[in-house]
Amino acid sequence: MNILKIKYNNYPKKLKEIPNPPEKLYVDGNIENLDSPCLAVIGSRNCTDYGEKWCKYFVKELVKYGITIVSGMALGIDSIAHRTALKHGGRTIAVLPCGLSNIYPKRNTGLYKNILNNKGTVITEYELDIEAEYNRFLERNRIVSGLSMGVLVVEAAYRSGTSVTARLAIAQKRDVFCIPRKFR
Repeated sequence: MNILKIKYNNYPKKLKEIPNPPEKLYVDGNIENLDSPCLAVIGSRNCTDYGEKWCKYFVKELVKYGITIVSGMALGIDSIAHRTALKHGGRTIAVLPCGLSNIYPKRNTGLYKNILNNKGTVITEYELDIEAEYNRFLERNRIVSGLSMGVLVVEAAYRSGTSVTARLAIAQKRDVFCIPRKFR
């Protein structure tokens, strides 16, 4: 694990541009990914087959161009984005709402290890033993969008953490793209 402080040169440049960047980042894995061209891919925890299909399609295409995929390692679209990036030989960054020794959700512990085993990166602003709590998910979201040049939203509900991240991205002057839910 590495600790990156905002006052040092190895702190991610894009993250320094946002309002209220974290003072410290706890980083597991490949630090170089933090300053690579990144796009956040975020969305519903309860995605449809349609959302999964398009998430996989866009992530596969993005990694062909050397884009690092950033997401929050949550269930649903976040996990699909990370796994798809890895499957196609791409880089990915997972941003956690908890400490690195307190993986959330627990069932994504295998994904955490897979990210690290494939030159990916897992980061957080929280010390090792801090647990995930509601407000930490919202705080995490500013980092997801802050590391990225843009955000691809897949099937987000109007009132959701994903929609909060999209609003943060706009405030951070990031591009926002979306794949809405399929109309029936």
